[in-house]
Amino acid sequence: MAEFLLIHGSCHGAWSWRYLTRELASLGHTVRALDLPGHGQDRTPISEISLDCYAEAILDAMHGPTIVVGHSMAGYPISRAADLAPLHFRRLVYLCAYVPWTDHSLVEMRLRAPRQPIMKAIRKSGDGKSFSILPEHAREIFYHDCDDRDVAYALQHLCPEPTLPQATRVTLGPAYATVARSYILCEQDSAIPTEFQHTMSQDFAPQDVIRLATSHSPFFSAPAELAHHLHRIAQSPGTPSSR
Repeated sequence: MAEFLLIHGSCHGAWSWRYLTRELASLGHTVRALDLPGHGQDRTPISEISLDCYAEAILDAMHGPTIVVGHSMAGYPISRAADLAPLHFRRLVYLCAYVPWTDHSLVEMRLRAPRQPIMKAIRKSGDGKSFSILPEHAREIFYHDCDDRDVAYALQHLCPEPTLPQATRVTLGPAYATVARSYILCEQDSAIPTEFQHTMSQDFAPQDVIRLATSHSPFFSAPAELAHHLHRIAQSPGTPSSR
């Protein structure tokens, strides 16, 4: 079975994976979820957080070849980490996540999307160094198919997101290209437009693109189905058990 490391998206934390962790473990996998710097239980000050800080935290959390799942903005730090140390990775899995384009920051990529639905749900801090999710728009944008209890739980745990990592341009090198990749596309996503997810995953092998009929948060609304797909990814021929 596989070793999984789960990396959350903006303003979230390891807490967002509580159902998926259980589902994957029930299938026999080893699963860990990471709080990126400044999120969840990690108290790194926002002023000290960069994209490479995220990537280094991911690498520090890995114990041998690992399938790394990145949700939403985590597509950037997992890609950067794979570019720095590709032999640590069995596979990258982008869960409705940004796949970096050459010399683009995440902010620049978001602006290339045909729509910007997420903008109504975020508010910048006074100093511009972070942003937060507006509670009144959270369900509509992130959790429209989730249970009320899970939405309430999320709202209690959301935290500010540093802006610097998302404003940092990335160019991935040949090391990144050696890592196997999958994309899980969420077809009812109100945060990252589904058509833009299609665009970002268009150069993935067809068998490596999976579609879920969910919102931006399938770890809450469809954890068993998500775990099933990750289990199949772990068994795919393109995901070697060792390097």
